[in-house]
Amino acid sequence: MSSTDHSPQTSSSLGVWSGAILPGLGLTFGIAVVATAAQRLSGIPALSPLVVAMVLGMALRNLFGTPEAARPGIGFTLRRVLRFAIVLLGFQLTLEQLRAVGLPGLAVISVTLAATFVFTKWAGKALGVEARLAELIAAGTSVCGASAVIATNTVTRGSDEDVAYAIACVTVFGSLSMLAMPILGGMMAMAPAHYGIWIGATIHEVAQVVGAGFQHGAESGQAATVAKLSRVMLLAPLILTLGALARRRGGKAQGSAPAPWFVLGFIAVVLLNSALPLPEALQVEVVDLTAFLLTMALAAMGLETDIRKLQAKGMRPLALGALAWLFISTLGLGLVALI
Repeated sequence: MSSTDHSPQTSSSLGVWSGAILPGLGLTFGIAVVATAAQRLSGIPALSPLVVAMVLGMALRNLFGTPEAARPGIGFTLRRVLRFAIVLLGFQLTLEQLRAVGLPGLAVISVTLAATFVFTKWAGKALGVEARLAELIAAGTSVCGASAVIATNTVTRGSDEDVAYAIACVTVFGSLSMLAMPILGGMMAMAPAHYGIWIGATIHEVAQVVGAGFQHGAESGQAATVAKLSRVMLLAPLILTLGALARRRGGKAQGSAPAPWFVLGFIAVVLLNSALPLPEALQVEVVDLTAFLLTMALAAMGLETDIRKLQAKGMRPLALGALAWLFISTLGLGLVALI
């Protein structure tokens, strides 16, 4: 009797909720379509649709304002869509990739990541950069660029302006690495495998790693890609650790960081993909879907970003991004030289 009584109410509530999120969801979807098309039409592989979507979202927000009706859907994209995309990232990784890198390569990647994260947090404090923004720059530099920034912010809980600034930092300095490191690798006559590990362990975005890696041939490009994907896999333990530390600091106070359960979903998908990999054609589709959902999340982030607040943060965070970039590049090169 009770189930019959409540089902119309439940259906009605679901309809209202769906109607509330559709305008914002449609807006972020449309921006993601434009950003993806812009990247493909440009013919520049290293031009990230994520960054294009964020810039377009910021332009709409600051030139015309964000429509009030779109806000629920934008919030939905920033939370649910983003977390689902992070879980899907697991389909791009396998335990076999870790084995292919080898223990010395994994040591270089792990030490470089951990040391860069700690150094950037310390340098941020020394420079007077707000702790949450410093943590986002640290994650983006040490792990995997924009994806790491938006994933880490699920527990860091920085402002949208913090996220935008951090993504700008990793985009600028990752692009500089993509241009400079092939030249430096050639000048130092690095072996293809060593060059690939250096690139994969230090450059920010996956697209930037691919762009720099394959400039020295297929062997170095493949080594760089595998090293980078192994580094991406370390995003899961990083977020779990940051979430645990945030909850410990917050105690039982309301508003302390939630447990990032979606990271466990990411790990489960990696294990599933290692045991039962998807057919190649389906794998391509899932990779494209994941990239598109992340692009929607960055569009939503841009729609929530006020440029005036971004400008108010000044140049210190940019200096922090530069220091972190120099640190990870130099440390990675030194560790590769040791192996």
